Amino acid sequence: MELVSLQCSSGSSAERRLHAIRSHLFPANYDLGSSVHANATSGEFFHGDHYSAILPEDLQKGKWNVYRSARSPLKLISRFPDHPDIGTLHENFVYAVEAFRDHKYLGSRIRVDGTIGEYKWMTYGEASTAREAIGSALRSYGLSPGNCVGLYFINKPEWPIVDHACSAYSYISVPLYDTLGPDAVKYVVNHASIQAIFCAPQTLNTLLSFLSEIPSVQLIVVVGGNDENFPSLPSTLQVKLISYLKLLSEGRRNLQPYLPPKPEDIATICYTSGTTGTPKGAVLTHGNLIANVAGFSQSVKFCPSDIYISYLPLAHIYERTNQIISVYFGVAIGFYQGDNMKLMDDLVALRPTIFCSVPRLYNRIYSGITNAVKSSGIMRQRLFQAAYNSKKHAVMTGWKPSLIWDRLVFSKIKEKLGGRVRFLGSGASPLSPDVMDFLRVCFGCQVLEGYGMTETSCVISCTDEGDNLSGHVGSPNPACEIKLVDVPEMNYFSEDQPYPRGEICVRGPIVFQGYYKDEAQTREVIDDSSWLHTGDIGMWLPGGRLKIIDRKKNIFKLAQGEYIAPEKIENVYAKCKFVSQCFIYGDSFNSCLVAVVAVDPDILQEWAASEGIKYEDLRLLCSDPRARAAVLADMDAVGREAELRGFEFAKAVTLVHEPFALENGLLTPTFKIKRPQAKAYFDKAISDMYAELPSSEASLTKGS
Repeated sequence: MELVSLQCSSGSSAERRLHAIRSHLFPANYDLGSSVHANATSGEFFHGDHYSAILPEDLQKGKWNVYRSARSPLKLISRFPDHPDIGTLHENFVYAVEAFRDHKYLGSRIRVDGTIGEYKWMTYGEASTAREAIGSALRSYGLSPGNCVGLYFINKPEWPIVDHACSAYSYISVPLYDTLGPDAVKYVVNHASIQAIFCAPQTLNTLLSFLSEIPSVQLIVVVGGNDENFPSLPSTLQVKLISYLKLLSEGRRNLQPYLPPKPEDIATICYTSGTTGTPKGAVLTHGNLIANVAGFSQSVKFCPSDIYISYLPLAHIYERTNQIISVYFGVAIGFYQGDNMKLMDDLVALRPTIFCSVPRLYNRIYSGITNAVKSSGIMRQRLFQAAYNSKKHAVMTGWKPSLIWDRLVFSKIKEKLGGRVRFLGSGASPLSPDVMDFLRVCFGCQVLEGYGMTETSCVISCTDEGDNLSGHVGSPNPACEIKLVDVPEMNYFSEDQPYPRGEICVRGPIVFQGYYKDEAQTREVIDDSSWLHTGDIGMWLPGGRLKIIDRKKNIFKLAQGEYIAPEKIENVYAKCKFVSQCFIYGDSFNSCLVAVVAVDPDILQEWAASEGIKYEDLRLLCSDPRARAAVLADMDAVGREAELRGFEFAKAVTLVHEPFALENGLLTPTFKIKRPQAKAYFDKAISDMYAELPSSEASLTKGS
């Protein structure tokens, strides 16, 4: 389909053109009056009760299942409407420096001696000077446009400075992170032919352990290190080891002119965790990232007085995009001190106005507050419930809530995030509708949930301001269009009634260029019409809101954002002596895995006899807590031997005496587990396992 664009002039000619385009954009039975309203003289659209506009996928066949944002139904956004001259990350930062030179930009609590104090700030102008020095120094060490630079340290002010330097001198930034594991880091460095790596003292030792196996690396820069304490490297390696401060000083003495990129140039290569094999590098151009943020900027409006706290990993596209849009609006970015356990202390010290996180943390906030209320006594419970019910009713109906409830109840809750938060963002995995409503009521601010992926430069869709319906991920980013494709094997169809369902496919300037040096896997996800197939199953709710309901492939994401390949883990646990068959389950609402095991009856009965355990039949033995503990312990041992990562271990197990079989509908004719059917079959057991897990298991961190 050719994308349609329209610029209306005044008078009857404009009206005729608008009528013509409407006949293409909207079917005859589509109620344009109640959803998308057009101004006949300007061509501007605004949404009422509907958030998406429907376009024809194929004019000849008359199908109408391509959706765009109602904010921009006639033309996809690829640049900031107010600043169309910004086409690269470099130009985005140049604009910010010109507009906000003396405004606070990067803040940190960590003093030079490593102690923690109040936040100290670097302005946009000061950051610009630093990025010029870093980029110049990299040129003096032989880096050329198109060379790759690795960033192998956690969030701190130096991270965006190095990234800005890469943009200004046309280097390609390649984030590296610990959860990939040393072998994967080594693979990425070699695969991308990285020539310079910025690391922390903690990650330096990892690099040095395989330095001879990463021959492309010419320069290692240690952020926070002291040159006097660095080890001597063998001269045969021809690798220069230097501190960030020394590199900065060298660059200041020998400044080089910028080598700005073009929008079509590669800005970054973001590698996935690669649970089904080696990591894949998603290639994103400057144009991809600018388009995504430009579209996202139509849904959120920040300002130079805003303060954003950065603690989500900058190696992930979610945090990266948050910082790009913050730069555009001149927002101040304060960094956490590097310890998630001390994040609440950082929030109190920084008092941010913008807080973006993941459901795992929001769930912990929800649980912490509700548990505190339950233990506060009957009178306080009643007061909280009365306040919550009253304010929720006001929020959901668009009324202005009574300020008395904030003074009596919610002001203390707001202080948990510093007391000034006016915007909460959630991404990476689904947020429970109950938690979404709870956040809106307790914090009294805008709460938006987004859906996206690295391959789309982040945001695919986002909830719209003023939409109080929970349990969905909103309407399309104005920089892309979305369609649902039939998945017959899972019984999902784009013409399902009352709600269309199917695999979510995305097209537009936000879609990545492909996987680096991997045309085969690129072709698997991008079809001949440039549609990116996400593998997620979606459903259109009334008003053009998108809801994620399933996953096409047997890969899913845990609450903290880690991808899981269950077959891989099941194959590991198959080596356990007790296990005849194994079904691993996890989802985006929980941070750990659980397992259903069909036991080997002979082995389990032998174990019971050795332990002196009496039982009447195998069913009773399977339900014995001692048997479950023994099987889980053996699974843990097998998992450690196979070097499963922390989040890949099952944290609870249910034992069943009945095998998975064709007869009970749990296996395919080729003896593969039917996952949707197994999930439904063991639904109560799965719910019981998660309910019985202690909170310490349910809140596991990445790579723990």
